[in-house]
Amino acid sequence: MPQTLIETPIGSIAIHWVGETLTGVDLDPPTASADAGSETMPSAIRQQLTAYFEQTSAGFDLPVELVGTDFQQRVWAELRRIPSGETRTYGEIARQLGSAPRAVGQACRANPCPIVVPCHRVVAVNGLGGFSGDTSGRKLDVKRWLLAHEARKPRPRSEQAIESDPLPEHPRGLFHDAV
Repeated sequence: MPQTLIETPIGSIAIHWVGETLTGVDLDPPTASADAGSETMPSAIRQQLTAYFEQTSAGFDLPVELVGTDFQQRVWAELRRIPSGETRTYGEIARQLGSAPRAVGQACRANPCPIVVPCHRVVAVNGLGGFSGDTSGRKLDVKRWLLAHEARKPRPRSEQAIESDPLPEHPRGLFHDAV
């Protein structure tokens, strides 16, 4: 499966694909993956990821291949319905699917394409919850950054021509365990 590393405001991430179909987003690629960048990423994947990190309103319209159970597929479909800048709780999604919040959390944890399938938009009733299996540390900081990034309101075009907002501070400065 082809992959390449890309630099983003949340650090290096590995992108995996087959043909034109996205199959994985690795938020913590092993350092051994650094050599695995000789493949040319499909332009639609590159363009949409670039747009997402540059513009808070950019969404994803990519073919994705998500390997998982029927229940995981149902959860991931619900995640893709959550608009940018909004959140849902694990309990809200569980009620929609006739399930339990913990099961929704486990499906979010198993999501092979975080960011594109926005599991970061699912929060606990009393806080952030977890992200990609972490309840503290770097990945939770990434979740905070993604939610803050999406909460930014785009300016009208006329104001953008005069002055543009910089991207939020690179989260590596926020991480105590960043490499």
